[in-house]
Amino acid sequence: MKKVILYLATSASIFGVSGHLFADSPYFSLKDGDGFKRFSISAGWLHAAPQGDPNGVNINTVVSKGDYAVGDVQLDTVTNAIADTEDGNAKKSKLQQIAKLGETLGLIKNGTLTADMSGKANITSLDSWSNANAGLKAEDVDTFGIMSNYFFTDNISLEIKAGVPPKVDIKGEGQINAPVLGTATPEGKLPPGLVNSIANGLINGIGGIPLDTQIPITNLAQSKKAASATAWLPAAELHYQFGKTGVNKFRPYVGVGVMYAHFTHLKLDDAIGNDLIAAGHMIQNVLDGKAGAALDGKTSSANPKIKVEADDAWAPIATLGATYDFNPNWFAVGSVSYAPMSSDAKITISDSNTGKQLISAKTKIDIDPLITYVGVGYRF
Repeated sequence: MKKVILYLATSASIFGVSGHLFADSPYFSLKDGDGFKRFSISAGWLHAAPQGDPNGVNINTVVSKGDYAVGDVQLDTVTNAIADTEDGNAKKSKLQQIAKLGETLGLIKNGTLTADMSGKANITSLDSWSNANAGLKAEDVDTFGIMSNYFFTDNISLEIKAGVPPKVDIKGEGQINAPVLGTATPEGKLPPGLVNSIANGLINGIGGIPLDTQIPITNLAQSKKAASATAWLPAAELHYQFGKTGVNKFRPYVGVGVMYAHFTHLKLDDAIGNDLIAAGHMIQNVLDGKAGAALDGKTSSANPKIKVEADDAWAPIATLGATYDFNPNWFAVGSVSYAPMSSDAKITISDSNTGKQLISAKTKIDIDPLITYVGVGYRF
């Protein structure tokens, strides 16, 4: 916000001192031309239509590659996570046969493999991954716009574009999934006893089970908007206006300059936020040695909190427009501008109990706004 205030204050100072700087210049005299007005201001309707497409989402977590205890886990959860390969199907069949015997002997109840049977999982995929077909896209917005110009000559001016900062809805597209790749190795650790000893031997004989599954995290398109933000989009341009004051009522112009973007009040959709909190629990469960609870979607020891940020951005802007004079003071104005602009958005999920970051997700939002403006102005 400080950057925006400084930017606008600097722009205002340009208007304030320009008359002094150029008053005695042989090139920019106040008498340059045939009585043109030095200042103008207009107000009207401003419509911004983002042209960019969603980009993929890149995700990092604190679960590095390595072994993690499984803990209690539903048998169906394990079998659904096994890779659909020849080896995977063979291991699944063997696991199901032993589990059926375990149920008969009363060792497996309610379809749950307990921690003294589930062993460990070597996970290789949760440290980082990308969801290429998911992303965010800014929606069209309308707001009240103000354009101020200082004319160095009858043809050349500096324009400052501003407006009431609009609330921008951000649409989501695609599904975010977490890939689970690795190897699960059941380990029999049942207490001493004849039946338990036999069961331990059978469990240890299963060996490594290949894992390959996708855990649904969130559908970014589940709501009308995935997020919202307030957008501050000031711009400054140099204009060249064709024609001549007092001669041409209709005067087209071209402009080039720079646009700045700053975003505040970012907010995620509640349903997506709840999904991401559940993802935070999943990661913490893995860290706690409860990979099974992570697969089962259970809560963890963490208290996940979400933070959403969007980077400030600068971009060139180009404009085509025209003014029509009603009289020497009042005029109508219309323009179309384009700025190839993008901003990086970041979502972090941290455990508020410890302050530790659990998940970081980044995506680029291609805004690329096509801006139309229609207003009425006054010269003085």
